[in-house]
Amino acid sequence: MKINIHSIKGDVVDKMDADEKIFKVELNKSVVRQAILAEMTNLRQGTHASKNRSSVRGGGKKPWKQKGRGVARAGTIRSPLWKGGGVVFGPEPHSYKHKLPKKMKKLARRSVVSDKLSRGEFMVLDSINIKTKKTSEFVLMLKELKLENKKVTILVSSFEENLILSSRNVRNVFIEDVKNISVYDMIDSDMVVTDKQGLSNLIEALA
Repeated sequence: MKINIHSIKGDVVDKMDADEKIFKVELNKSVVRQAILAEMTNLRQGTHASKNRSSVRGGGKKPWKQKGRGVARAGTIRSPLWKGGGVVFGPEPHSYKHKLPKKMKKLARRSVVSDKLSRGEFMVLDSINIKTKKTSEFVLMLKELKLENKKVTILVSSFEENLILSSRNVRNVFIEDVKNISVYDMIDSDMVVTDKQGLSNLIEALA
């Protein structure tokens, strides 16, 4: 199959060969869902914590004698029954890391890229060449591509300074490494954009 290559003005200037095993894959919703869950889970820090009765400061001395006061027995002021005492079954720090098998991760990415391409939401440019660090130049490029009011994910082979600096103040534009693309970010975007070099690297990563 062939993929259209667009100029910075949005015109089709060339075509590039692409493997149907990568760009014509049926959307596997189950695998895509698992990939998104893994990505979202891996974003969690897992640093939540609470103090149980052994962690709370103080409470070494028995508050009052066992018998004779006519009140309930108490062994420590850090009992969970007391104000300021320890928490029972509270949150503890732990890792939420979820590793997805490589084949599933590749299948999820292929599925989403294929779906985006079939919907006309995947665009390949001849090159993404931003000559200055000015935001106005980047915004002008988006306007010429008719993407100024859309959520755009740009997949790059290398993070060029001019592209990063000119786009960082533009709303709903995200720059990502083409070899480590996020399934969620692609689905969440109105348009996924890359260049010829990025497409070659994407094919290599998903092969």
